[in-house]
Amino acid sequence: MSENTLSLLLDARKAMKQGAGAIVARQRMRLREAVAHARVHSRYYRELYKDLPDEIEDAPRLPVTNKKALMARFDDWVTDPDATFEKARAFAEREDAIGEKFLDRYTLATTSGTTGTRGVFLLDDRTMAVTQAVAYRMLSSWLGFGDVIKIVRGGGRTAMVMATGGHFASAVAAARLRQGRAAKAVQVLSVHMPMAELVERLNQHRPVLVAPYASIAALLADEQQAGRLRIKPALLALSAEGLPGREYDRIAEAFKCKVGNSYAATEVPYLSYSCGHHWLHVNADWVVLEPVDADHRPVAPGVHSHTVLVSNLANRLQPILRYDLGDSVVMRPDPCPCGNPLPAIQVKGRSADVLNLTTERGERVALPPLIFGAIVDRTPGVERFQLVQTGPAELRIRLLTIAEENPDFVWRAVRAQIVNVLGQHGLAHVHVERGEEAPEQSAGGKYRQIIPLAREAV
Repeated sequence: MSENTLSLLLDARKAMKQGAGAIVARQRMRLREAVAHARVHSRYYRELYKDLPDEIEDAPRLPVTNKKALMARFDDWVTDPDATFEKARAFAEREDAIGEKFLDRYTLATTSGTTGTRGVFLLDDRTMAVTQAVAYRMLSSWLGFGDVIKIVRGGGRTAMVMATGGHFASAVAAARLRQGRAAKAVQVLSVHMPMAELVERLNQHRPVLVAPYASIAALLADEQQAGRLRIKPALLALSAEGLPGREYDRIAEAFKCKVGNSYAATEVPYLSYSCGHHWLHVNADWVVLEPVDADHRPVAPGVHSHTVLVSNLANRLQPILRYDLGDSVVMRPDPCPCGNPLPAIQVKGRSADVLNLTTERGERVALPPLIFGAIVDRTPGVERFQLVQTGPAELRIRLLTIAEENPDFVWRAVRAQIVNVLGQHGLAHVHVERGEEAPEQSAGGKYRQIIPLAREAV
């Protein structure tokens, strides 16, 4: 049977039934195939692997790669010589092309610079098919028969709350949905909306499926508990950021529905999904995940890693093999009580950084971090930025500009964007200053874009 979404879905279900041994066997076979393909079709990997044995089935035998190294060798990295960096960058600058196919055959998505380098990633049809198959597996683990009936009766009405105006993976997915047969049932709402407007739009749409960033979901739960938001979804599917376990329970209680969470990356869009015990199960039949220390040596289960290395076993266009993702995780040392045979992790390095600012009247306004990340990321000339909250109504911006750009011009553009967002949320009085220091790395190696003030200080 050819590798289409249906055959991949059937195989994914079969692997789960057969258990951990079958999952590991698939992983080893697919890693071997991915490495062999990369060596033949990618100049970058051909050079990197020239001294390795002919067949590799164990990821730790491979050298480590990262975003900076791969982006620097983009044209040597990709396996399609027509997919050049120049063409990809030009496509990524076109907002009218969000959701369209790059070169009429590939999905293009961009990432922010939390590791110090922005990324332009290309996903082939095989990767998208695997992503869909694993998504079905994820949803079937979250939803019961009654939930499905509720969704059908609600006409599948879906609300996606996300960053808009860029080629982010979530924005691309939303654009694709709105082009499909279910377009009328899908509403895409921007994280830049004032909360009152967002609540009004959701109340009007009455979604049975809601897909927000995790930090947005926490804020929406506040509105639901306060009675201003009045929706009855069957499922909230959260993404992008992590929350404390008790927050997932609070969100579920506020909406009286199922809450699912996924930890993924543009580089590996199908990485993991949550269970009812607040663990994330890694789709190990299609990805290799290695928690490692600062020297890329494996850490024991139960120990927080310095970073995590991932290998995408589906993408043949842009091979992602032993790639430093930059997040800190801990691997569960024993079987998860939910019964899922996939390995389970928790993520330390992706906690949501909600900014709590105060109005001139002393009222608190909570703003999710992606509001700022989305607008600054698409500001020309920005290499890296960091927003630090220094007081209840004070923000300090650390900015690193691209070498050939005028730093003062870029700063004025960034400040104007931030001030505009603050004004939309009734925070025009908030002081925004320019930091002379460069953005600082966290212990895990990433650059946190948003560093909020301690909650008790607001």
